[in-house]
Amino acid sequence: MNPNFIAVEGPIGAGKTSLAKALSNHFHFYLLKEIVEENPYLGKFYENIDEWAFQTEMFFLTHRFKQLEDIQNHFLQWNKPVVSDFHMFKNLIFAQLTLRSDYYEKYAKIYSILTEGLPEPNMVIYIHANVDTLLKRIALRGRNFEKSISPDYLKQLSEKYEIFIEQFERDHPNVPILRIDGNATDFVNNIEDLHSIINDVTFILAKGANNR
Repeated sequence: MNPNFIAVEGPIGAGKTSLAKALSNHFHFYLLKEIVEENPYLGKFYENIDEWAFQTEMFFLTHRFKQLEDIQNHFLQWNKPVVSDFHMFKNLIFAQLTLRSDYYEKYAKIYSILTEGLPEPNMVIYIHANVDTLLKRIALRGRNFEKSISPDYLKQLSEKYEIFIEQFERDHPNVPILRIDGNATDFVNNIEDLHSIINDVTFILAKGANNR
């Protein structure tokens, strides 16, 4: 039986890490957190996207590749379950939004090579929220390099996520997607909201186990 591997996704400020941590604590899954603040290009990227997009996206791609390779070798192949605050497909979402077409073609080729054979989550949790909610949550966590994120960028990113998730659902009919309305759900401050999500995840995991 394959171990459980849950990926939590959504645009910047959706609450991916907070939810992944909560699920990790409840289910006793290993928590895989994406590298964000370690990216040396990120501050420059938000100040000048066109100038620093390729360097930024390549840093994220190679580091996420290494992270997934590590959890495959040290956790999943030993039947240890994992919950991650990212899915590898987010690289393509951001790259589509930020890279020129000629750079994106090069990037997509590298992405295809690196992701071949990497472990795929058997469940995706997708948190969506409007721009106002995302901006409020970004402000609350107070990362300096995120202060220059524009509402327009977040709007475009959210739209890209919606398109990509719908396509992912069509391409991967056997991977359940739990959609969470981040505007109406406060799983950080409302324990009932968190318990509701945990119940949904429990049901999906049990159903998946019965189908294996």
